[in-house]
Amino acid sequence: MEPVGKVSSNERDDTRIAPPASKPAPPCTLVIFGAHGDLTKRLLTPALYNLLGGGLLDKQFKVIGVDRVDGSDESWRDELGKTMQEFTKDPNAEFYTPQIDQGWWDDLSGRMSYYKADFTDVSQLEGLKAKISGNAIFYLAVAARFFATVVENLGKAGLTQQSDDAFRRIVVEKPFGSDLESARELNARLLKVVDESQIYRIDHFLGKETVQNILAMRFGNGIMEPLWRRQFIDYVEITAAETVGVEGRGAFYEPTGALRDMVPNHLFQLLAMVAMEPPNSFSAETVRTAKEQLFEAVQPIKPENAIRGQYTAGTVQGRDVKAYRDSPGVDPHSNTETYVALKLEIENWRWSGVPFYMRTGKSMTGRRTEVVVHFKPAPYAMFADTPVDKLAPNIVTLNIQPTQGLTLGLNAKIPGPKMDLAGVQVKFRYEDAFKMTPNVGYETLLYDCLTGDATLFQRADNIESAWKVVDPALKSWEADQNGPELYAAGSAGPQGAEALLSKSGHSWRPLDHG
Repeated sequence: MEPVGKVSSNERDDTRIAPPASKPAPPCTLVIFGAHGDLTKRLLTPALYNLLGGGLLDKQFKVIGVDRVDGSDESWRDELGKTMQEFTKDPNAEFYTPQIDQGWWDDLSGRMSYYKADFTDVSQLEGLKAKISGNAIFYLAVAARFFATVVENLGKAGLTQQSDDAFRRIVVEKPFGSDLESARELNARLLKVVDESQIYRIDHFLGKETVQNILAMRFGNGIMEPLWRRQFIDYVEITAAETVGVEGRGAFYEPTGALRDMVPNHLFQLLAMVAMEPPNSFSAETVRTAKEQLFEAVQPIKPENAIRGQYTAGTVQGRDVKAYRDSPGVDPHSNTETYVALKLEIENWRWSGVPFYMRTGKSMTGRRTEVVVHFKPAPYAMFADTPVDKLAPNIVTLNIQPTQGLTLGLNAKIPGPKMDLAGVQVKFRYEDAFKMTPNVGYETLLYDCLTGDATLFQRADNIESAWKVVDPALKSWEADQNGPELYAAGSAGPQGAEALLSKSGHSWRPLDHG
């Protein structure tokens, strides 16, 4: 079947590309704590480069990088410039462009300055006052243990106070807490300094076009939403599988693990997009309230519905991978999970009785982030006298990465004299329908923060509700000395994950499916 959305060369009209926002964001100073960090180099800087190239940054927009090491404006700009040039060499990188537009880069780098300061020292942060006037955003690209300290010291330095003429906002990266108790504590500490409306808890998954497209597909098409409920859907899978291992990040990953790293943030945001009730509008509070209502309906995970695994030595796509426990920075007797599979139950009118399965893991056989919606099969009786032994269920796959788009599985008649059916696919692919430009997913989020649109950012209650669901699994694992089930690098994960679904008559879609 011809893929939906595919346009022949004589039909393509690049004016169909969705135009960028109509006007630049207001003037602002973006202060990045962690100026020399990987997040700043590989994600924030390319995003700012794209926003400037798209005409979405005000002429008075500027960036101040803050870090505790020696440096100058020039050395910091050179460091970032070298990283930008690296993006022209790796076509597989998340941000790849054949060349950096020198005019754009000169414009952006000319707005950048460096400020040496220890952000745990209030007196050193007070020096920022002279460099900031008007609107300001403070971006915490630092280790999570410093989030509250930075915000508290910004408050003591008098930098968080807003006025009618100037906003002051805080962007907080993940992980936001390590369990329910720590998330509540962090929220409490931040809210003593700033108002909820000033806090932008960022999840870069929500910056991806394919994630935002879930809402467009659900609510922008009359054929979708009427069937999007328990009467028609059998079960739902949410997968975020990676082929990479800890890749030298063992010291970070060891106290974190797959569940804390991926589930309460990335995977729960995908769950919200798929399962929340239709909001009355796309205003920030309406959408975030719809998410909260969903999270409140998700039942705390039963320990028997939480499977954890850890990869051993193996081969991933022809590459030898050593065991997680042999990685630098990892305890040789570590019980940290590198894989997690969960069964979630949602008790509301739309989803009661429909299991939602989540899985995420490292060093797996394939790289794939997707949502797979399995519909109940059609009645078989009328096909009983045909060569068809069963009807394949209809499956809608929301492809997020690396494939981007939507895949619909249908039954169709095989040409010939007999009524014989086979499964076929209808595919929409972003690269077929739209002109794609390199981006890292932070562009939309940074622009929204600059313009004060909090729709794609998490509210305090959203964060705590997600942790409330997974907290029982974390506590159960802490008390269980058996540790995670082992799986070979390059496999689909531990056997326990398969058993989690098979006892309900379900199965995971293979990670190498088409």
